[in-house]
Amino acid sequence: MKRRNFIQKSLLSLPLLGAVNAKAENNELQEETLNQVGFEHIKKEEIMTANTVVHKANTRGHANHGWLDSHHTFSFANYYNPDRMNFGALRVLNDDVVAAARGFGMHPHDNMEIVSIPLHGDLHHKDTTGRDKIIRSGDVQIMSAGTGIRHSEMNNNRDKQVKFLQLWVFPKQRNIAPRYEQKTFEIADRTNKFQTVVSPKDDDALWINQDAYFSLGNIEKGKKVTYHIQHNGNGVYAFIISGDAKIANQDLNTRDGFGIWNTDKFEVEATSDAEILLVEVPMK
Repeated sequence: MKRRNFIQKSLLSLPLLGAVNAKAENNELQEETLNQVGFEHIKKEEIMTANTVVHKANTRGHANHGWLDSHHTFSFANYYNPDRMNFGALRVLNDDVVAAARGFGMHPHDNMEIVSIPLHGDLHHKDTTGRDKIIRSGDVQIMSAGTGIRHSEMNNNRDKQVKFLQLWVFPKQRNIAPRYEQKTFEIADRTNKFQTVVSPKDDDALWINQDAYFSLGNIEKGKKVTYHIQHNGNGVYAFIISGDAKIANQDLNTRDGFGIWNTDKFEVEATSDAEILLVEVPMK
């Protein structure tokens, strides 16, 4: 029996102090006695109740420009939804398909952390830091726009589409010097577990100017993985790249998004072979 319940049960057996206002006086006596025996000095167990939001794939914004077929999880360009402005510090999650030999010409950004994840094909990146690189499947790229940067992203293939995810995160510190980094990750290292590819403090991941963590996992059907929040006050936005999964008892399918916060961990179960991106970001 819990200590408080035990004490309260004992107090109920105390004799009443008169017929008038007996109930009120007895309640006051219970509280006074609880304080005297030191109950209020016991650390109370905090129970966290997770908050969640579901964004099904077919509810995303969509724009098809011929050379570019893009789906927007959050408001972007001509897609505006006041209920879909961001998830904490995560501002943009675009799912792009670019036609062969086409792409985005030079354009500016500032004060945004921009992460690109190729899913199929090769993406040719150039920017005003002097970078001129090819990003391939298995690579992850991050660009801190900082005080201002211009860059281009083109399909490096002349015979097939390039498919990639691009995510924007509000920075922790504004007006830093623009920077660019990319890295090739071993895909086998994310089988039935989550591989951290972006982090503010992991030397094996790409550095980000924010208390944010990006993790990729290839989870086999029937397998379960528990994800632990890495920074206090953060939430996680899960994006199902392919396959089907259940997260915190929510059934999700290919290209669905699921946000969860006010929890310190949650379980991911693959209901078919699934590729999943987890984006952990500050909620304030």
